[in-house]
Amino acid sequence: MSLTEILKAHADQSAAKYPEVVKLIMSGAIDELSASELTTKALKTGDAFPVFNLPNAKGVEVSSKTLLEQGPLIIAFYRGGWCPYCNIELRALQNALPEFKNRGAQLVAISPEVPDNSLTTVEKNNLEFEVLTDKDNDFARSLNLAYQLPKDLVALYANRFKIDLNKSQQNDNNELPISATYVIDPSGKITYHFLEEDYKLRADPKAILEVL
Repeated sequence: MSLTEILKAHADQSAAKYPEVVKLIMSGAIDELSASELTTKALKTGDAFPVFNLPNAKGVEVSSKTLLEQGPLIIAFYRGGWCPYCNIELRALQNALPEFKNRGAQLVAISPEVPDNSLTTVEKNNLEFEVLTDKDNDFARSLNLAYQLPKDLVALYANRFKIDLNKSQQNDNNELPISATYVIDPSGKITYHFLEEDYKLRADPKAILEVL
């Protein structure tokens, strides 16, 4: 099964378990985000991607400039290790990693989780690529990828799903990045972008491989 098919199956299975009020809050948040047209302001194919320096799961700073000296760079933004869709995506990226490397590409994933939580995500999913921390979503916000969650969704996450974003990110911003994946060529130019307000949808490794 492709990543897209696996994500859909998980979404369908999850939706079958939720009461209508939960589904309305979650779908309403996606609709509100879509209406904001955030993705229209984000970087897209053909744009120059800015240089970043972000800490990895062990707190060591990683530079995009250094990575791009080795070849194309794949960048996947995800919400956190608490998100099942993110973990499915990360495992799919890990499975595709040998093929990415065969094409000379590097891969990093970026989330607002602090390094300790990122390390847990790395270990849980047996990841062999860098997972970086974008503290307070500063980098994602500069790219027009970050958004603030509606209050009813924050309450739903906390009360029903026991998701503590404050603890995960060590702030009280209640912000997350949208589903976003980029492929950057060694010159820093974007050759592929995936931008989606619906967190249940992610860039499929097959689409990434077609670009490399």
